[in-house]
Amino acid sequence: MTETRQSSAVVHELATLIDGSVSEDGVHPTAIPRVSLIRSSQPTEPLHVVHQPAVCFVAQGRKQVMVGDAIHVYDAAKYLVVSVEVPIVGQILEARPSRPYLCLRLDLDPVAIGALMLDAGVAPARDSAPVSALSLSPLSAELLDAVVRLIRLLGVPQEIPIMAPLIEREILYRLLLGDQISHLRQIALTESRMQQVSRAISWIKENFREPFSVDAVAGEARMSPSAFHQHFKAVTSMSPLQYQKQLRLQEARRLILTQTLDAAASGHAVGYDSPSQFSREYKRLFGAPPARDAAKLRSSPRWMQML
Repeated sequence: MTETRQSSAVVHELATLIDGSVSEDGVHPTAIPRVSLIRSSQPTEPLHVVHQPAVCFVAQGRKQVMVGDAIHVYDAAKYLVVSVEVPIVGQILEARPSRPYLCLRLDLDPVAIGALMLDAGVAPARDSAPVSALSLSPLSAELLDAVVRLIRLLGVPQEIPIMAPLIEREILYRLLLGDQISHLRQIALTESRMQQVSRAISWIKENFREPFSVDAVAGEARMSPSAFHQHFKAVTSMSPLQYQKQLRLQEARRLILTQTLDAAASGHAVGYDSPSQFSREYKRLFGAPPARDAAKLRSSPRWMQML
């Protein structure tokens, strides 16, 4: 069997294992720590979420993710690494009931990455420039094999406590061997530029309802305002104020959907003083005014599960 056919067979096994583990559309946590399975039987509308640091492996179908102005399209030939919490717009492009979109997501643990880097002797490179929060890489046969062995553990749950940490460590090691080393290095190192931006992101998330100045957030990141703005944009593809706006609007959307607040109340809850400004910016981001957008989402439970 040729290497290409072997790889196709392993991808098919990964798709079969995911499809056999989840029968409904949505995001499904598993018994394996930090591992979730994602399924969709149809293409989706653009979905706005805040993505956690993770690596995503598509077994079937195709997806597009957009952060700022950057667009990334990937399928079973590539995997996606997200290195900081960042608002994205995700859209499943290829899926159908007979061949659903299937994906495995492994949330990234900075402590585990740091310990592995020490054991592997990976150089710190603390002064390296920050890299974009999202990156795609070709999926190697060795990495794919480790991912399949990880999901096989769902069939032998008694082995998960012992084997899952070992296979997760192998997956991280395979990532370090590839061109994702810069992303993993900056996730793990406390004083890296990525971690400085990550501190600022955490501060903005905790205070997104309140006005803030770039100088104040730069102070939280322990950077000069000019360096902070440059590095924040390099990592997230948006300015700090754009980042805050997306957090506000996504939280307002959640309040409208889950607590049935009206537009004025939800806008005020996330820091908008002007209802008209809130409605304009909401429509610009989500493509429809708050009431119409909420009605569309409530009419399609499948989309609600993917949010």
